[in-house]
Amino acid sequence: MSKNLFITGTGTDVGKTYISALLVKALKDKGKNALYYKAAVSGNERINDELIAGDSKFVCDLANININPNSLVSYIFEEAVSPHLAAQRTNTTICLDKIINDFNIISSKCEYLTVEGSGGILCPISYENDNIIWLEDIIKALNLSVLIVSNSKLGSINSVGLTVSYLKEKKINIKGIIINEYDKNSFMERDNIKMIEDLTQIPVLTAVERGQKELIIENLEDLYE
Repeated sequence: MSKNLFITGTGTDVGKTYISALLVKALKDKGKNALYYKAAVSGNERINDELIAGDSKFVCDLANININPNSLVSYIFEEAVSPHLAAQRTNTTICLDKIINDFNIISSKCEYLTVEGSGGILCPISYENDNIIWLEDIIKALNLSVLIVSNSKLGSINSVGLTVSYLKEKKINIKGIIINEYDKNSFMERDNIKMIEDLTQIPVLTAVERGQKELIIENLEDLYE
């Protein structure tokens, strides 16, 4: 079985998929057998009448993984809404057992598995009377530690602080923070990183600038367990 790491974000569109792709690519560049998995992805396009998991395809393309991207995702929805609502609108039942089984199958095929969450940490995956699944339930069921992705813009101190507080309350281990879309020339963004580390006591492992194609983290493999 693989060594694994869960990628969560401070919200939607902070760059979880981009950072996940850079992580997988960095591992592959080191000669590691690395793959990607996502339980549920919404807002996907049809290509030749087939619904394609866009996030997974992005990772496969950037990290040069020659696998059908749909095989790395358990639930694929077309509408760009929360997974629980997309499931309701398509009469789909999201099963935690299927997620666990798919995760185990993929993890058996690689050394390192990067698992991306949906939205921010407080994301409903399924919300039916007898089948309520939050993102944290998946993290705990798969026994994963978490890496937080945030942008470095105005408001990031608050969003990172709240995400860290929630994860600590749920007793989920945090490996570190990655800042995305970083502008090294911005005095505010430089200060945001300092304040985030001081507030959370969690290290910012790296700051990724817009368009950056390589991820350099010392002892990257140690983040996975």
